[in-house]
Amino acid sequence: MAEGYHRDVLYRAFLRLVDRLPLPSLRAQQLLALAVIATQAGISVTGAVVRVTASGLGCPTWPQCFPGSFTPVGVSEVPVLHQTVEFGNRLLTFVVTLFAALIVLAVTRARRRREVLVYAWLMPGGTAVQAIIGGITVLTGLLWWTVALHLLASMVMVWIAVVMYAKISEPDDGVETVRAPAPLRWLTALSGVALAAVLIAGTLVTAAGPHAGDKSIDRPVARLEVEIVTLVHLHSQLLVGYLALLIGLAFGLYAVGITAAVRTRIWVLLGLVAAQALVGVVQYLTDVPAALVAVHVGGAALCTAATAAVWASLRTREPVPSSLPDAAAQPA
Repeated sequence: MAEGYHRDVLYRAFLRLVDRLPLPSLRAQQLLALAVIATQAGISVTGAVVRVTASGLGCPTWPQCFPGSFTPVGVSEVPVLHQTVEFGNRLLTFVVTLFAALIVLAVTRARRRREVLVYAWLMPGGTAVQAIIGGITVLTGLLWWTVALHLLASMVMVWIAVVMYAKISEPDDGVETVRAPAPLRWLTALSGVALAAVLIAGTLVTAAGPHAGDKSIDRPVARLEVEIVTLVHLHSQLLVGYLALLIGLAFGLYAVGITAAVRTRIWVLLGLVAAQALVGVVQYLTDVPAALVAVHVGGAALCTAATAAVWASLRTREPVPSSLPDAAAQPA
């Protein structure tokens, strides 16, 4: 009882402080939400750069970079490039945190509905969890499953951020509108599950592949001891299944008649998945060049965002239709 009372007091004090800020327009809220999406996706790409440059242990401890220092230290054991890349990735966390905090302040100041507030608060909360996972990844010497979990958490954050953007763009006093029948919404959800399976399989391919994140001879990074060709085939078959579901979803949406907005989203998604598949084929045929790993991770974030956008567009809120003029006000 007392704990709930103190929490309410703190929240009311927080609201009083927020009320001193300028009232953000809807456009400002949308731009901040887009920045959240971009930073959440961007940090997954910089994480891939850390991996392919073997800079995963450029800062060998956490939360400090080196024992006794939060910044890189000139030591011969760790090349300057590796320190710079890893420390730069850590610095980007502050940018992610900044926009996560700003979106909370913006929607709170605008007194948005509870649903929007919940999604906004998930941003700083999820970022904190991601930082902890990153710390565990470093402290365990880049153990493969911690690296995989780190990437998957980023994809979850991208999905939530896209749905948050959609919720922010809806009117708080609108009426819920379903743009597709239940079977197609379930098919969209199934596509999301298929995407998750593709992403998980992709992290396993990376865990068994040539890019361990560090090349230290003294502390070799433990790898996933599974034949990589087997994992590549699993990953590719799951991608084919995911693409097949999306094609079926597109036909279904066209059959029932969809808005231009939904039509654009499904075509963008299909194009991104096809491009991502092409990048994967080129990677396989060229022995996984480092640059394409970062491109592939960026593509994964885009596919995740696009799938979330389709999902969010099928159940939305529309403005309340304006009431008809009173009969007395109409001409006789």
